[in-house]
Amino acid sequence: MQDLSGPDMPRKSHLLHGFALLWGLFFGIFLTKAPVMACPTSCHCIEKNGLTVVQCMSRNLETIPADLPRDTVVLLLASNHITHIPNHAFRELHYLQELDLSNNDIKTVDVGAFQGVADSLLVLDLANNRIQSVPKEAFARLRAKISLSNNPWHCECTLQEVLRELRLDPETVNEVICHTAVQEEYAGKSVIQVLDSGINFCNFHHKTTDVAMFVTMFGWFTMVIGYVIYYVRHNQEDARRHLEYLKSLPSSSQISKDFDTISTVL
Repeated sequence: MQDLSGPDMPRKSHLLHGFALLWGLFFGIFLTKAPVMACPTSCHCIEKNGLTVVQCMSRNLETIPADLPRDTVVLLLASNHITHIPNHAFRELHYLQELDLSNNDIKTVDVGAFQGVADSLLVLDLANNRIQSVPKEAFARLRAKISLSNNPWHCECTLQEVLRELRLDPETVNEVICHTAVQEEYAGKSVIQVLDSGINFCNFHHKTTDVAMFVTMFGWFTMVIGYVIYYVRHNQEDARRHLEYLKSLPSSSQISKDFDTISTVL
């Protein structure tokens, strides 16, 4: 009988082993790329130098996509119509390093908008939006280089405290302009230049608060005085009417005389 374990068997064994390695490699690559393939329909996801880049620029988006790949490192959302950055918008993107939200219509940024990416984010671009103010806690713990240029900022105490904690992009820092301010004379000027000149918006805030408290207290005082005057005058009028009523009543002596006259007639 011919020996079945001839020279062809090791060759077949090697072929099977090689096929198994290729199959495993194929599935390994597929599983590695799976998160990138789970891309929002309105975006284009690519891998560049081993990093996942999600490109959603100029897609007429009004909200931030919710189904972003978790291994996203670069997220480009510029030139859309996004108006709001909600709480936890990027909390699943623990590898996110660059976030571009420039040239949108953003007006509001929630307190927890960047929670979950504070430790990883290196670049944040919010230039050319419609932001007037942000909560002081919105950028808490962010270490990223941030661009806030060309927004209609309202310069007051909160903005001053926010900027004090941020690492602003040095190339655009002088383009952060006061569109309005607690003091009109600073409107149209660079926020940083105004602050560097020694101006403290928080002082204006305290003064404004003191004036408001004084006006409120004066208003209450005026109301109390007005009520007292009204009360006194009203009581005086009642007293005068009561006195006139008493005067109109016949006196006891007149009653006695009338009684005597009636007795005499009888």
